[in-house]
Amino acid sequence: MRIGELSRRTGVPTRLLRYYEEQDLLHPDRAVNGYRDYGETDVRDVQQIRGLLDSGLTTEMIRAILPYLSGPDEIHLPPQCLTPQTAALLSGEIDRIQARIDCLARNRDRLRAYLTVVQPVVQPVVRPKEEDL
Repeated sequence: MRIGELSRRTGVPTRLLRYYEEQDLLHPDRAVNGYRDYGETDVRDVQQIRGLLDSGLTTEMIRAILPYLSGPDEIHLPPQCLTPQTAALLSGEIDRIQARIDCLARNRDRLRAYLTVVQPVVQPVVRPKEEDL
């Protein structure tokens, strides 16, 4: 399929698809006329890339792990393929994610505490019983 069809099927603009190729995340074949030619696996890869980017991973991180992903919940990285550089990259990403989680949790707790202080206690509405009417 051509880049326009891949864009339609994934909802990713062609400009971003070209960027993914520049970042070595996509590797389309080239037709005789030079046009990019994508296969069905590229649809899955683009969806995977979008999900990883949306979750905050960098293109560098995605480039390191994308060859080992076979689905949204599956990573197949044989231990002998894990280089010290990739391990350091993964470890750094885990630390970065944890820092974001900690920050979000602090902000959630502060907002909750603020609302507790400033929001008046809402009394439940008591409706009269029919026999009291």
